[in-house]
Amino acid sequence: MQLVVTLLSFVTVYFCWGFTASQSALAGGAVSIIPNIIFAQKAFKFAGASAAKQVVDSFNKGVKIKMILTAILFVLCFKFLVLTPIVFFTTYSLTMVAPWLTAVVNKF
Repeated sequence: MQLVVTLLSFVTVYFCWGFTASQSALAGGAVSIIPNIIFAQKAFKFAGASAAKQVVDSFNKGVKIKMILTAILFVLCFKFLVLTPIVFFTTYSLTMVAPWLTAVVNKF
C-alpha cells in the first residue's frame, strides 16, 4: 500500500507541479518505505511461542535499525537532492499513514 501511495503521489505531483517536485514525492516515499522493509525483515524473522525471546529481540533491533536508517535517509535526501519540502514531507506522511488507513478501510 505504501508503494501505491508513493507512485500515486509521484504521478499526481508530476502532472500538477512538474518533474522536480515529483522527485521530492518519490524521495519522501522512499524514505518511508525502505526502513519499513528492513524493519519487517528484521522484526518478523522469528515466529511462534517457542521463539518468544528471539521475536522480542529481533523486533527491538528492527525498530532501532529503522530509526537510524530513517535519519540517515533524511540527511542524504536533504544533502544531495533538490527537494520541494512540502511535497517531500506530505508524501512521507501519507506513506506512513497508509497501513493504518488500509486497516480501517478493510474493516468496513
